[in-house]
Amino acid sequence: MDYTPTIAIRTQGLSRSFGDIVAVNKLDLELPARAVIGFVGPNGSGKSTTIRMLLGLIKPTDGQAEVLGHSISHPERYADRVGALIENPAFVPDITGRANVEAMALLRGVPLSRVDEVLGIVDLSDRADSKVSDYSLGMKQRLAIAIAILPDPELLILDEPTNGLDPAGIVEVRGLIRQLADEGRTVVVSSHLLSEIEAAADHLIVIRSGELLFAGPLAELLQQEQRYVDVEPDDPTQLEHLAECYRAEGLDIEPENGGYRVLADPAEAGRLNGIAADAGILLRRVVPRSETLEDVFLRMTADPDGPPHLSEAA
Repeated sequence: MDYTPTIAIRTQGLSRSFGDIVAVNKLDLELPARAVIGFVGPNGSGKSTTIRMLLGLIKPTDGQAEVLGHSISHPERYADRVGALIENPAFVPDITGRANVEAMALLRGVPLSRVDEVLGIVDLSDRADSKVSDYSLGMKQRLAIAIAILPDPELLILDEPTNGLDPAGIVEVRGLIRQLADEGRTVVVSSHLLSEIEAAADHLIVIRSGELLFAGPLAELLQQEQRYVDVEPDDPTQLEHLAECYRAEGLDIEPENGGYRVLADPAEAGRLNGIAADAGILLRRVVPRSETLEDVFLRMTADPDGPPHLSEAA
């Protein structure tokens, strides 16, 4: 596979099975460098399995991939250029945050002069000499990110970095993710909190059951949002007549909560009301609506046999 500096990660047919279970199925990706890339999918979608293959922690069953221009068959060739936060970070709670970071710096062969620098980046300088046992969950997540960026990586992979955080902690970590990308890094963020991905990401990957549903700029996915107008006649006996009027105008409709969902631009609400009025139908409800990114995601990833489950994937 040819590598270009604009691509941080490239996969071709990347697959991983566990016995008869296909966790990742022929994933083809090209992830841009120097951007925040959101990696989302419902429960069991294969996000964490994909991340582990990219980091060289598990081997693919089939296919191939490159990280920073090197095959994942040789992760040692890019390991010192990659930082990662996988699952819940583990610290020694009875020593300080600084001591935890210093220990990891020694293990990774990173100069100790880098410790204060990363603590400053994650805004923990004023609490660096407090015991980790006294840290909030948000502070622990920031400490984990400080350890991940010790080698000043080109690529940072964060698996559920906001998991379990309160709203204030989520905002802190989200701002840090954006800052790290603005400094020129590629940041891949796996999360089931789509609203947080929407707030930080430039590029989005959506998978379900190990298969790719979407890969591209976030703005491109938002173009797939549906717009519609929900209408309901005051007299339920006029429901079928209302449907005939709309169909005669070439409008697509579907039943919705005692009325109809008209697949039309919300700006058409006045026209839809006028069509009904011309037919002698009084509408008790005319509600213009537009999907959010969360709506688009749920529609794309919905399990045909049941509702989607937005918890962490295997």
